[in-house]
Order: sequence, then structure tokens, then C-alpha cells
Amino acid sequence: MGTDIDTKPSTQIPTDDGDLKALELDYNQLHDEVKRLISDRVHLENELSDIKRRASKLDEEVRILKSPPLIVGHLQDILDDERAIVRSSNGTVFQVAINQRLDIEKLRPGTRIALNQDTLSVIEILHDAWDPMVSGAEMVEKPDVDYKTVGGLDEQIMQVREAIELPLEQPELFKKVGIEPPKGILLVGPPGCGKTMLAKAVASHTEASFIRMVGSELAQKYIGEGGRMVRELFSLAKDKSPSIIFLDEIDAIGAKRLDSATSGDREVQRTLMQLLAELDGFDALEDVKIIAATNRPDILDDALLRPGRFDRVIEIPLPESDGRKKILEIHLKKMSTKRLNIGKIVEITEGFSGAELKATTVEAGMIAIREGRSKVNQSDVLLAVKRIKEKRESNGMTSSPDALYS
Repeated sequence: MGTDIDTKPSTQIPTDDGDLKALELDYNQLHDEVKRLISDRVHLENELSDIKRRASKLDEEVRILKSPPLIVGHLQDILDDERAIVRSSNGTVFQVAINQRLDIEKLRPGTRIALNQDTLSVIEILHDAWDPMVSGAEMVEKPDVDYKTVGGLDEQIMQVREAIELPLEQPELFKKVGIEPPKGILLVGPPGCGKTMLAKAVASHTEASFIRMVGSELAQKYIGEGGRMVRELFSLAKDKSPSIIFLDEIDAIGAKRLDSATSGDREVQRTLMQLLAELDGFDALEDVKIIAATNRPDILDDALLRPGRFDRVIEIPLPESDGRKKILEIHLKKMSTKRLNIGKIVEITEGFSGAELKATTVEAGMIAIREGRSKVNQSDVLLAVKRIKEKRESNGMTSSPDALYS
């Protein structure tokens, strides 16, 4: 008989303490390594999830950027819950479908909408703030200009406050007397004499919304666009009432209407007629006041100047000696100065506008900085006045107030 041989591997059990400690050490190391690998795995899974979210977001942004642009149009009529009549930006009228996710109650005739470029279906309702008119208007809830910062215009400030501020703050006074408050005023005068600052000071004192629009922004290329912007400008002012609309350089659209006019002139005239209708139309302006400014009152249309539209025409002249002194004191008060003779500066700045007086103080400060000084002295101001005068002469300007209107 043969001998049976055991082929199973034999397990050696350590018998001494050294072998047990070695096995325990190996076990702890393997355990720590497993824990580290599990932690790395969780970290990598979180990073992978974050990368997938970012990739999805980028894919969505790429899809949006590749999507065709939407056409801006106006809603003309609602046929039913699914169809509407719209006018695209080029003036063509279409019957289109309405996106069913839109609130049908917000779709009213005249609403600005976004249309699909291919199907022209109504995709979105555009808020008034999306209108291009807002980009051309400067709207300030409360300007940081006070009457104290407007020097040399005491008489003009009183007239403006009576026509604009008083009707907004105490309208009951006009009701007791039985008269309609003035709708607007026209400020005329040479450039740089404080017309814009005066308008901002009124808006700041009455805490009214101040909407500034340059007349040239209302002169648009396409027929009807200028008139639309005028309508929406006054609509915005009514929504933000009490408000003050300041139309700077109104002569850009308010020039006299002539028979021999080009197509561009006729479009400007249409804008003017829309402005006239808004100033003296069927809709009451209520808490909306208009201040316009120009340095060319001689070319304005007579219909714009008649009472009922601009009830007061206030001239803002070049400042006299007392006015120049007040303006210089306002600007020099903020500066570090040393032994200045204000009277002498007032004498040599005859014919300067308020803007030129401010430029004089700034130039004097720059001269002091260039010479490494922290205070402005008399010689700095005299040199600044000389430079401003040289600049005026090089630009062909004179010291005559009447010459500055042209």
C-alpha cells in the first residue's frame, strides 16, 4: 500500500510576539490604504459630477449662442388664444401663432414682443425697460445736485421753482386759485451756463425721477421710430411720476418746419409733431414736468414756444461779477488754496461761463500738482485764466454773450 500525501497548503500560525506585531502592522497599513483609496474615489466622483454639470451648462450656453436671433415687433391685435396679428420691425404685418406658455392677459395691442426669425411666432413679451429708448436716456432717481452748487442764478432758480417745484409739492395751491400749473419751461442761454445743473437741482429738491434725453437721440432713421420713442419716453415718465423730463439740445428736433424738406427732415418733423401732441394732447401729464434747454432759441418752431407747452422761457445768461464770485467760491471751497484774491480773479474772468470758471479752477489745481505743491496759489489761478482765454481765442469764441448762442 502507498502512503497518502496531504496536498493542502499548510497555514503557519505565528507562535512568537514578533510575528503577531508584524501582521498587525501590515493590517493597519492596508486598512489605512483602503480608507485613502475610498476617500480618493469619493473625491473623484464629486469632481466628475461637477465637471458634468459645468459641461452641461456650457453646452446650454453654446446652444443659446447658436440659436437664431429674435425679431422685435409690436402686437397689433389678438384673434384668439392661439393666433395674433403682429407688425415686425420692418413694418410688415403678419398673422402668427402665440407661444402657449405666455400669459395671454399681458398680450395687449401695442405690446413690444420678440418673434421667431423663421416662423415669426410670438416667443416673448418684452418689458418697457428693454426698449432702445432707455439706452439713450439717462435716468437718475435722485440727482446729487443742490441749489447751493448752482451759483449766480438766484432769479432763474426762483422762476424754475415756481413753475416746476411748486406744482409737484403743493398742487392744491393751483386748485384753490383755479388755474392749471405750468407744464414745462424752456431754458435758453450760452453753453456751460448751468442749464443742466439747474434742472438736476430741481429734480433733487423735489425728489422726483430725473429723465435726461438728448434731442438728437430722438432723430431716428426709420419712419415712425422717433415718434414712438417720444411716446414711450412720456409713458416712462408717467410710470415713474413724480418725474421731470429734461430734453437737452431740443433744437435737434424742434427746428422750424419748412416746405422744402428732405425725407430726413420730414421724419424729424414727425417726431416734433409727436412731441407737441404729448405736451398738449388729450392725456394729462399730471405729475410730469418738462424742462427743455437750447442755445439756439431763434430756430425753434413757433408751435413749440406757444403758451400751454412751454409756459415759461427762462434765459440763463453768462454770469456777472457777483455770479462769477459765487461760482468761484463754490469750486475753490473744495480745494486747498493759499492767499487767493477772489476779487482779482473775478475781474479778469469777465465773459467766462460757469463751465469755463470750473475749468479754470481745475487747470489751476493741475498746475500746482505739476510743480509738486499741495495748495493752489494766486499765480496758479492767473496762469490758468490765461490758458483758458488762449483756448477760447483759438476756438474762435468771443466774450460777447450773444455770440455764444450761435
